[in-house]
Amino acid sequence: MNNNIILKAEDLDGYLTENDKTRLAETAALYREALACYSAISTGLKQDERLISLYNEMGSLMREICRNEENIRVYSFVMPHESHAEASRLIAKLRDVRTGHEEFIYYTQRAYELLFNMAYGIKSGGIDKNYFFIKTPVTAPVQNYAVHKISNIDDTIMNTVMCVMLRGALLPSMIMSKEIQEYSSEGYVTPFALFKISRDDTKKENNMEYILDLDRSYFELEALNGKDLVFADPMNATGGSLVTVVKHLLSQGVKPKSVQFFNVIAALKGALRVVRALDNCRVFTLWMDPMLNDSAYIMPGLGDAGDRINGTDMTGTGQRNIMQLIADYGSNIAQLYRSQLREIEKTVLNR
Repeated sequence: MNNNIILKAEDLDGYLTENDKTRLAETAALYREALACYSAISTGLKQDERLISLYNEMGSLMREICRNEENIRVYSFVMPHESHAEASRLIAKLRDVRTGHEEFIYYTQRAYELLFNMAYGIKSGGIDKNYFFIKTPVTAPVQNYAVHKISNIDDTIMNTVMCVMLRGALLPSMIMSKEIQEYSSEGYVTPFALFKISRDDTKKENNMEYILDLDRSYFELEALNGKDLVFADPMNATGGSLVTVVKHLLSQGVKPKSVQFFNVIAALKGALRVVRALDNCRVFTLWMDPMLNDSAYIMPGLGDAGDRINGTDMTGTGQRNIMQLIADYGSNIAQLYRSQLREIEKTVLNR
């Protein structure tokens, strides 16, 4: 008998308010107009001005909706205007069908650096600093050192556990853990908790089921209690995977200090579902997209981010386990995230 926890789409929608549903419908209506423009473009008709106008309308509407949601932080909505172009170019590269595997990983790393800086990088007023003494390769006339200072965020990162929703979120979680390590004055490497969570892709968005496989997950409940739980999933389409995991932990008596969710792209509906369903949860996303299609994929989206990060499994060979995925990242990734890989191996092998 499978040891699975299942959450259904109707449970998620029950958390949305009537106002949420109205605003989501307004956003979807605008995107459907954009779809009509896409169809016209494919036949050779020029639709540039109308499409730009629609995207501006959708952006303004989503910004207005998120303005009243203190637990949803969208990079292009809250950061200084001069930072917007950087995020926009980065998302454009991730969306592009011409962006290959290695480039996709590179831009994913950059995306999480921006997300980390938005969430943690600068403390109010910039007063509290950490100082680092760095030994350089220069030895003449004596060994040289440099002094560098960064914001002191030890008090906000030293209680962190990295929670990985296998499989697409594995590398993004390692990237976030590495950022925490680099900003910690003591080189803090986060513990890891690994959750095997999937959705039933034979179903549609309105009857989707989210399945947490406890037999293929690796975590200790007591290690999560009172901690800041950080999840890094490149795409937040429906919010179902996160809500399934966290609701299970809560049902088992875990009381996290906070839950933080980092996404490269989030659908408006997914972000709203998360903050409605979970208390003390904050969503940080680099970019927000307007709607989901019937199969619960983000539109315009960027395809399957997990496959674009990890590659696809070979037909007939079965799904790769976590150790195979890590091996497939290659020696460059293994060296860059070696401390994180040790923690992940310890989590899996000591279970």
